[in-house]
Parts: sequence; C-alpha cells; structure tokens
Amino acid sequence: MLDAMAFDLYSVPLTRMDGTVTTLGEYRGKVLLIVNVASKCGLTPQYDALEKTYKRYHDAGFEVLGFPANDFAGQEPGSNDDIQQFCRSTFGVDFPMFSKITVVGPSKHPLYAAMIEAQPSSSGPGKQAMVDGLVKFGVNPNEEPELLWNFEKFLISREGNTVARFSPDTVPDAPVITQAIERELEKR
Repeated sequence: MLDAMAFDLYSVPLTRMDGTVTTLGEYRGKVLLIVNVASKCGLTPQYDALEKTYKRYHDAGFEVLGFPANDFAGQEPGSNDDIQQFCRSTFGVDFPMFSKITVVGPSKHPLYAAMIEAQPSSSGPGKQAMVDGLVKFGVNPNEEPELLWNFEKFLISREGNTVARFSPDTVPDAPVITQAIERELEKR
C-alpha cells in the first residue's frame, strides 16, 4: 500500500517514446489527463478526441499524457516506434506519449498503482454497458480497483492529486470530462 501523503506523483520515473528517462515533474502546476492507450482497440478512435481536448485546453495549462499498454487482449502489440508512427499518421497525435507500460496486475507501473489507489473506482454513464459488452465478447472484466480496459482516464490536479477517474467508454470530450478539466483549470 502506498502512503498517499508521502508519495509524490511528480517523482515517478517514466520513459518517453524516444527512450529518454524523465518524470512528471516537468508538468508540475498543470492539469493532466493520463490515459492508458492502445492502437488495436475498438476505443482507439478516442485518440482523435484526446488530441482535440489537448489542443482546446493546452494553452490554459493542460496536458494529455498517453501511456500505451498491451494488458487487454493484446491490443497494443507494436513497438514504441510503431505506436508513435501510428498515432501521428492516423490521428495527428501531438500530445506527449510515453513508453509502453503495464497498468494492471502485480507488476503495474508505480504511476498507475498510485492513481488507482487514489481513485479506486471509475465513473461514466456507459460503464455498465461496457462491462456487459466485454462479457458478451467472452472477456472476464477486471474488478475494481483494477482498470477495466484501454482508455481509462485519470484527471490530475495542478497539485498532483488524482481527482477523478473515468471509465474507458467515456469519451475525452464528453461534458463530464470537459467540465472536470475546466473546474481544475479554474483553480489557482
């Protein structure tokens, strides 16, 4: 169990798509939407809405950060180079992308372990339909607090606190997400 008071989200080591080691420290003071992404998922078209949301709020101090993961039905099989090329050529992704990580299970990345501990349950208007759809396709969905699927979204405040978690089926430009982003951006 992580000590939420002692854990600093900004100090977690991360690797960019180009192999550069970094942390979230460079995003300190910004509102972040952190998303586990995949290139071969039925939700992959959300890249378009992620990019539009990024562009809409970026100048106000907002970042979308993409973390590819191959944890759900092998839907992110490519290398970091393959993923980056796909995202740029297919969806014009310009928001920061990081190296592929694990987001579920005992070997999940410390960033995801911390965010999940802070927000053990996701919200979204179609969450149950998403669960039912996975079952219909023969998938045994993860139980919370684990992530349900690709494209689960975490909203991080300017202070580095995980303030919301949205189910995979909640599109990035849905009012529930944009209103939450705007509330966080208004705080100073």
